[in-house]
Amino acid sequence: MALVSDRLWRALGRSAQKNQSRSRSTVDQASDLASWATDLTDAEIADTATSLRVADAGKLDVPRYLAVVREAADRSIDMRPFDVQLLGAVRMLEGDVVEMATGEGKTLAGAVAAVGYVLSGRHVDVISINDFLAQRDATWMGPLFEILGISVGWIAESSTPEHRRDAYGCDVTYASVNEIGFDVLRDHLVDDVAQLVTPTPDVALIDEADSVLVDEALVPLVLAGSVSTDVPAEKVFDAIRLLDEGIDYDTDADGRNVFLTDVGATRVEKELGGIDLYSEDHVGTTLVAVNVALHAQVLVKRDVHYIVRDGRVQLINASRGRVAELQRWPDGLQAAVETKERLTQTETGEILDTITVQALIGRYATVCGMTGTALAAGEQLRTFYGLGVSVIPPNQPNVRVDEPDRVYDTVANKNAAVVEFVKEAHATGQPVLIGTHDVAESESLASLLDDAGVSAVVLNAKNDAEEATVIAKAGVRGAVTVSTQIAGRGTDIKLGGPEGVEDASVKAAVVELGGLLVVGTGRHTTERLDDQLRGRAGRQGDPGRSVFFSSWEDDVVTANLGPKEQPKQHDETGLITAGRVADKIDHAQRIAEGAMLDVHSRTWKYNELTAQHREILDSRRASLLTTDEALELLASAAPDRAAELRRTLDEDVLVVAARRIVLYHLDRAWSDYLAHLADVRESIHLRALGRENPLDEYHRIAVDAFKTVSSKAIEQAVSTFENAEITSEGIDLDTEGLHRPTSTWTYMVHDNPFAGTAANRSGLGVIFGG
Repeated sequence: MALVSDRLWRALGRSAQKNQSRSRSTVDQASDLASWATDLTDAEIADTATSLRVADAGKLDVPRYLAVVREAADRSIDMRPFDVQLLGAVRMLEGDVVEMATGEGKTLAGAVAAVGYVLSGRHVDVISINDFLAQRDATWMGPLFEILGISVGWIAESSTPEHRRDAYGCDVTYASVNEIGFDVLRDHLVDDVAQLVTPTPDVALIDEADSVLVDEALVPLVLAGSVSTDVPAEKVFDAIRLLDEGIDYDTDADGRNVFLTDVGATRVEKELGGIDLYSEDHVGTTLVAVNVALHAQVLVKRDVHYIVRDGRVQLINASRGRVAELQRWPDGLQAAVETKERLTQTETGEILDTITVQALIGRYATVCGMTGTALAAGEQLRTFYGLGVSVIPPNQPNVRVDEPDRVYDTVANKNAAVVEFVKEAHATGQPVLIGTHDVAESESLASLLDDAGVSAVVLNAKNDAEEATVIAKAGVRGAVTVSTQIAGRGTDIKLGGPEGVEDASVKAAVVELGGLLVVGTGRHTTERLDDQLRGRAGRQGDPGRSVFFSSWEDDVVTANLGPKEQPKQHDETGLITAGRVADKIDHAQRIAEGAMLDVHSRTWKYNELTAQHREILDSRRASLLTTDEALELLASAAPDRAAELRRTLDEDVLVVAARRIVLYHLDRAWSDYLAHLADVRESIHLRALGRENPLDEYHRIAVDAFKTVSSKAIEQAVSTFENAEITSEGIDLDTEGLHRPTSTWTYMVHDNPFAGTAANRSGLGVIFGG
């Protein structure tokens, strides 16, 4: 275990061990009730579950509930929870994020915990990382909930508002974090309480909790309306494509930013007809387009940050290796990359509302979850959510052998060593899974293997639809699979493949060879991703082996260690032979992790105030939506107009019209507030040049801007109330020029795609949905 985890474990261990001891005792008591539960009929199981329901979680008979659920799972889905799965459920009931190894049955443990919350009088949202898992797990665990008399629903992107209301109305709702967030945002635009979809948030039980709570914590979910904006024209790109690195433009040391040289600026000006890029006519338009185009051309890499498929630019989620469905970049960057690839440009939008994943999860009264790599994220989980971590031991001891890193001087020597190592292992018949960092690397390495006579199956974002088929065969004798992080989590590689499941002798033959061999082609920027890759081997007590090949040219090293720190001793293959060289790689990774934690902390400080303002607005909006407050406000400000309308119209008509007017202007003022702060964020760092604290200045500006939201909305609402035509049919906002967007989109966008660290450069994306 790397030092980060050791340190965290020492910090958390005593408390965690005490809690686990208490929880183990509870599980032991449940096991003692096994014979009692076995004697129950199906009807008696449902009746017992009903009788166990309490209004106070502290009064739940946990051992008896666990015994009933264990028996119910055995009968309904043919899965009898192990003691360690019950232990995981108990720790989630205590509000922890539990770490359970691959193949240990997190899905069932989560369902058991969800039952416990429901029996305690709570509603549970089981939050996953994508729609597929939400629907799969709800369907898979459905019979368990049904036999216990507990209702369950699921939500996907294609779900209708009616379907969503029904799903949220169930005791347990399975949904992706995106869809829950987008439902919250859409609810923020309704002007009729009957249109609301989401209930008051209660319990969030999060699958792949580190991915949701850490990797995507500060990714804002956005609701936007269609608008047209200027984007880099083809003429600008024609000029950018002519530029030479080192002469016309340079990048900074870690490849985070690109900028024109004086020579490059002069060349671009000449290509664009002899203009002055820095003149008043061009500095806010053409120069912006040039900078965006240069960023897209130089820093955003095809087959690393995105692929082109089906005539579209499709972004890659670096931590998962998959295409990020419906994802795109913000502002003009998406259009710039599309122009770069000579594709049709997609539309952009005006932000109507936004909320970060961290703020979304913060709305829940109780948060817990599960993942295969919680301990390495323990500091972030504790700092930003106040969550504890419990490490659940495997049902069978882990016998996987994790070898020390093999560190080389160059990428070329490292790749040659990987090929030779895999070739030798393949000759024995041992199945090999090679984990790479991006699409380009996976394809390049597969080509090198092919040249060496080793046929490999490639799995990356380009053929992610084949994931299930490829992974099913990755444990077959003689298989060599080259994969991006797509095979890093959420997959279960069985030794011997499908035949090994049916025929014990097929699995035994692979076991005899040592099980699955996992080869990493370099450290990721966080230990968690490395552990996820290692975790593909050694499931449920199976044998396995893992080894990482690193080089001094790997991104995590070059971004975090200086050239002077490179050991000089290496053999003829480039293998660095200096002592403790792997420790230096560990150190580089810890620096990267620390940088990401610092970015998270600083970015959240900017977002936190807006989140607080949003809570205030939510409360205000809920009051306007469910009471007559809007009419009272307008009647107080325009009594003569109110009296005139009351002489001819029913009060109910006026209440609805006033509500629609006030909510429209409140939503418009909030959108303007968000747009203003987005503009401020673009240049707030410049305040440091004037010896001002950018964060303090941002907060001051945000507070001042928010003070005007309500007053601006009321002022404009009063004007509409006094001048608009209001009939017995109410008010037609469109006729009055108060247009809500004819179409809205939902998407996710990273906070600042132009200034990512080396640790997150590949996550420059946004998610668009319908």
